[in-house]
Amino acid sequence: MQLGFLMDHRRCIGCHACTVACKSENDVPLGSFRTWVKYTEKGTFPAVKRHFAVLRCNHCTNAPCVTICPVTALSKRSDGIVDIDRDACIGCRACMQGCPYDAIYLNEDSGAVEKCHFCAHRIEQNLAPACVIVCPEEAIVFGDVHDPSSRIAKMIKQHPTLLRRTEQKTGPNVHYLETLPESLEPGLAERPETYLWSERPNTKPDAWPASVPTAPNVRTVLDVGHKVQWGWQVAAYLVTKGIAAGAAMLAPFAEQLGLTGAYSTMTPEILALVFITLTTILLIEDLARPMKFFTLLTRPNTRSWLVKGAWILMGFSATVTLTLAMLVLRHLGPDSPVLPDFDWNPAIGALRWINAVLGLGVAGYTAFLFKQCEGRDLWQEPRLLPHLLIQALFLGAVSLAPFADDANSLARICIGGLIVHTVFVGLERRGKAHTANHRQAQAFLDVVKMGPITQPYRLGGRAGTMIPVALLALSSLGALASAAPALLALAALTAAAGLFIYKYAYIRAAQLPPLS
Repeated sequence: MQLGFLMDHRRCIGCHACTVACKSENDVPLGSFRTWVKYTEKGTFPAVKRHFAVLRCNHCTNAPCVTICPVTALSKRSDGIVDIDRDACIGCRACMQGCPYDAIYLNEDSGAVEKCHFCAHRIEQNLAPACVIVCPEEAIVFGDVHDPSSRIAKMIKQHPTLLRRTEQKTGPNVHYLETLPESLEPGLAERPETYLWSERPNTKPDAWPASVPTAPNVRTVLDVGHKVQWGWQVAAYLVTKGIAAGAAMLAPFAEQLGLTGAYSTMTPEILALVFITLTTILLIEDLARPMKFFTLLTRPNTRSWLVKGAWILMGFSATVTLTLAMLVLRHLGPDSPVLPDFDWNPAIGALRWINAVLGLGVAGYTAFLFKQCEGRDLWQEPRLLPHLLIQALFLGAVSLAPFADDANSLARICIGGLIVHTVFVGLERRGKAHTANHRQAQAFLDVVKMGPITQPYRLGGRAGTMIPVALLALSSLGALASAAPALLALAALTAAAGLFIYKYAYIRAAQLPPLS
């Protein structure tokens, strides 16, 4: 069984009765929508026609929001409805990144996400959804699309219908009959600053990229706004966990890399522990319901890479802490309160290799998480995994360099990693786009702003690479030996800052293309 909707736009008059009924029935907050009517005009005066499109959750057969939700707050019921448990939601908004239809919104009063749930409370009482009851033209048809005897199944069979964003392979179950195709293709119609009765919602003020043309004589004259949900915290978390992972990945080679002093041998674990702690703080702080963070442990969705990533982070934190404790005990030697004559080296060596493997997971799991974000095609590139690993490698190397007795080897690793990173950045911007959403996001990379910084993507990708490389090269010159520690420290700061600026633009650009 699969309940679905058919929007018969031969009948729809764009009256918004469905929107009002939905908001009243479900107490939808002001400014948010579970169903809404988009107006699109096509043609030039005097031959202009206005078209309507009723948009909402598609109750997908393969719902990406259900897969990515870390706490099983979203579920696919036996009748096909994608329902939500608002009490369980932790406010991570991952489902909003997974939804290719902008059908989920955050209730900022409660901190929980909400969406059309097919008026499940009415369905369970054998009542039709509120939007169906109120429609004066009976333009909204509902029923079991798998039942050939149902009215909706018969209409789908008799008439060609359209589905939204079928390239995402989500199996949407909202069918559109005689709907203007351009109104269902996000970003195809021009989006003027002023809508029919108001200014356009300023939720995404970034300019539309000039390199992405819109269809001629087609304009969106009424639509709702959708906010960018993941911001600087996600960009910062990618940098902090990259430093932690990179330090751990290089730890087995600490002595060969010049970390030979009594205290500098502990530097990889200290950096890993400090920055993985910062990563955890950033992740929790970014939740709309941070006090519900431990729900990840009590009701985990094992299919979500948010959960798998949390497990990797916890395992990594535990083994790094244990390694650091052993390093301290080894340093104390005969004064150690625990096994003063014990040879800690084999255990430390083994743990460092375990940390290195877990470090690969810490650096790379975000690629699999972003793969589950079906609404953000820029994040779907298979190159993302090796790119994240390269970023972690040069972040780890440049962060360890100021603490090394001889930083030449670490400097070479960092310079090599930064060069490879630059190549990946170029491929990211100019690589082949596989969908319209991907192409739009690539173009947005150049128009994203970060406060007073007008092109953070280019600044972070270029200056954030060239400056650290130059500082590392200068630090190796014998004439500047006395300034080497300061140059290395400055190289670490500029490399991390450059990557953060670049990541900010990358994270934001993927969320700017319209999905409705």
